[in-house]
Amino acid sequence: MDTPRYPALYQINTRVALTDLSRSLGRAATLDDITDAELDRLAKLGFDWLWLLSVWQTGAAAQRVSRSNPQWRREFEQTLPDLREEDIAGSGFAIAGYTVHRALGGDDALARLRARMSERGLRLMLDFVPNHMAPDHPWVEDHPDYFVHGTEADLARAPQNYCRVTTSSGPSVLAYGRDPYFDGWPDTLQLDYGNPRLQDAMVGELQRIAGQCDGVRCDMAMLVLPEVFERTWGLKAEPFWHKAIGAVRGLHPSFLFMAEAYWDMEWTLQQEGFDYAYDKRLYDRLHELRARPAREHLCADMNYQDRLARFLENHDEPRAASAFAPEVHPAAAVVTFLSPGLRFFHQGQFEGRRVRISPHLVRAPEEPVDSVLAQFYDHLIAVLRRPVVRDGRWSLLECMPTWGGNATSDNFIACRWESPAREWLFVAVNYSPQQSQCFVRLPFPEMAGRTLRLQDLMGPAVFDRPGDDLLARGLFLDMPPWGHHVFDVQWLA
Repeated sequence: MDTPRYPALYQINTRVALTDLSRSLGRAATLDDITDAELDRLAKLGFDWLWLLSVWQTGAAAQRVSRSNPQWRREFEQTLPDLREEDIAGSGFAIAGYTVHRALGGDDALARLRARMSERGLRLMLDFVPNHMAPDHPWVEDHPDYFVHGTEADLARAPQNYCRVTTSSGPSVLAYGRDPYFDGWPDTLQLDYGNPRLQDAMVGELQRIAGQCDGVRCDMAMLVLPEVFERTWGLKAEPFWHKAIGAVRGLHPSFLFMAEAYWDMEWTLQQEGFDYAYDKRLYDRLHELRARPAREHLCADMNYQDRLARFLENHDEPRAASAFAPEVHPAAAVVTFLSPGLRFFHQGQFEGRRVRISPHLVRAPEEPVDSVLAQFYDHLIAVLRRPVVRDGRWSLLECMPTWGGNATSDNFIACRWESPAREWLFVAVNYSPQQSQCFVRLPFPEMAGRTLRLQDLMGPAVFDRPGDDLLARGLFLDMPPWGHHVFDVQWLA
């Protein structure tokens, strides 16, 4: 399958989607019940990747923790006021084995789904959770040395980070999986990357996973970097990612790795071999409603930007429709998804869903569709299907003041897309709550002596402008708060 320079990915909460499907079928649905019509729809929308969240086998031990943890249950009850025990299946990130969950149809059902996806040009992405395993993973019994151990003193001092485990070898104190800034996740046990045998075993798991899909999203990928692991646990570890990615690509050369990344470690993970890393920095700056920092972020080197995954929501973040005001959401989406990199969308985003679903749950509440937002995304997705933004060249444009004392030009984020066939798109966003004006500098000599028609692909605006004037002064824009244009450029003369 050909891969565009800037692909699009759609994340599906697999267990929630199958619960919805089960209601319509009147029986328990599996991966085999995902219809060809649904795959056709997603392919026609322009997606290259489907990320199926939470397909791996989970166990009873983690589920018991999920159902009994008071703090988590309060969150679940806020999500589902009619919460039932069967809605709490346990976290999809408390993995008891890297085989497809029996309730989803097992490995064979996934293989059949992947084949149907491939017929439509869709690639399959699955989860890889490097940091921890479920408490009832077989390694706890068979290879307890694969886990971080503590002492009775550790358990007494920090019971939120340790637990007592009994195996056939006797009792042990093991650490919960965690990151260095928060208490442990009590439905998981921490893997010890200071143990070379554990690293080898995890490389083996990755190689097996790579035979079942086309790429993995690596959960909290920075946690197993040596400097982070040592800061968290006081244990030294050899580098893992470069070795693991190399071993997988030795068997599957085109296999893709996407890193969930925080703490400004995107570049570090890219250097370890990741194809993409989450761009949390752009998300945060847009969420903080700051145009200049977002624009400055987009000044980064293209080798870095091309390998960022741009998103407005995912299963960990709040829903975009709740995190961004209705007038801000479209502006933030235009900036995000018309930037270079992988375009990363989440199930329910187009419909304006507002309730985030915990990965412990397998049911979502019923919510109405936001028809205005759905129409906006229809237009945006149509733009993203254009070859110029899938394989073209992107550049940030300079926005100049229109007159002395008017500083509102600083509110703009503008860019150009250009294809080898000289197809152009101009994108301009007034990312601010005030009416703003600017001249967008268009230093392209091809415009001399010609007239350009600017047709807004996101709205009704059409402007004819002489190229000589655009070269001399730039494109004048006077835009309302949170206004946005995506101009298709046509040559009239």
